[in-house]
Amino acid sequence: MLHSINNSYSQKLKEIENLAQRLPSVSIMEVCGTHTTAIGRSGLRQLLPDNIKLISGPGCPVCVTHKREIDNYLELAKEKRVIIATFGDLLQVPGSESTLAAAKSRGANVVVVYSTLDALKLARDNPGHGIVFLGIGFETTAPTVALSIIQAKSQGLKNYSVYSMHKLVPPVLKALLLDSSVKLDGFICPGHVSTIIGTAPYNFIARDYNKPCVITGFEIHDILDGLYLLLLQITQQRAEVRIQYTKGVQPKGSAIAREVMDIFFRSGSVLWRGFGMISDSGLYIKEKFKDYDATVKFDFAVDHYSKDEEEDPCSCGDILKGLRAPNECSLFKNPCTPRNPIGPCMVSSEGACGAYYRYE
Repeated sequence: MLHSINNSYSQKLKEIENLAQRLPSVSIMEVCGTHTTAIGRSGLRQLLPDNIKLISGPGCPVCVTHKREIDNYLELAKEKRVIIATFGDLLQVPGSESTLAAAKSRGANVVVVYSTLDALKLARDNPGHGIVFLGIGFETTAPTVALSIIQAKSQGLKNYSVYSMHKLVPPVLKALLLDSSVKLDGFICPGHVSTIIGTAPYNFIARDYNKPCVITGFEIHDILDGLYLLLLQITQQRAEVRIQYTKGVQPKGSAIAREVMDIFFRSGSVLWRGFGMISDSGLYIKEKFKDYDATVKFDFAVDHYSKDEEEDPCSCGDILKGLRAPNECSLFKNPCTPRNPIGPCMVSSEGACGAYYRYE
């Protein structure tokens, strides 16, 4: 793989090397887990000059889900008349004491779905049960979950509800920039999220922190182009928000998707794994749609208390902040593997630990 990439993209790599010669050590964070996977699969880290470091960030929604949220839905799974509808990535994510997979093996009614349409069908087919869809993801998936509430209401599905664990990307980037222990020189910003939000929400990064950003696609040539555009800004001492992924992202994003989100969700503070509480970074279902809010319907508080993460030997928190590479965790590969994941960064298909395990 390294040989084929070296031949196919040697000119762009040469341009990156030329820029690197004019720079000290530079740390670039690829925010999105899909970028992390593509970089690992291609062997790109090994091809870059030694002074250019690519650091994985908090762009995996499963990975940043806090233990308290996991514990909440595990408690909900104990209800006899509740069916938990979830994407498969959440099955193995450990809470304080268990996982959804373990709960399912003990008799909990847990069903893996591939879309909100599957969850709505569960509600139609099981009128005597409460169907709780675990809404997880960033700005990319939140609009589809909002639309599922519209569909449930129009179909009269009163047994359908959502436990919203959706989070917003720009606030966590600000949290990174405010953390003095995190040293970054630029961001490869997520393509999928940016199709919704456009460029404006990233402007503060360039304006207030003088860090360049490039919204990049997911093929290796996209990532190389994005990296070149970042290094060019750094060498020219500029900081702008640029779009490399022009075939997928428009500067203004999707006004329709954002409007749907605004109708159904309000922003609020929420816990992130590794970061703690971040203001206005979570999406909560608005009061007027409380009939579809699982936290209201089943009367469980979204308790923000949890055990101190520093007691956890898993390094997922530091990995999500870019303070540690996956292979610097004492548990990496032994005993933490995809078959025996200790933390969510090894569980998810977009997790940095899983990508390092498979490719690096």
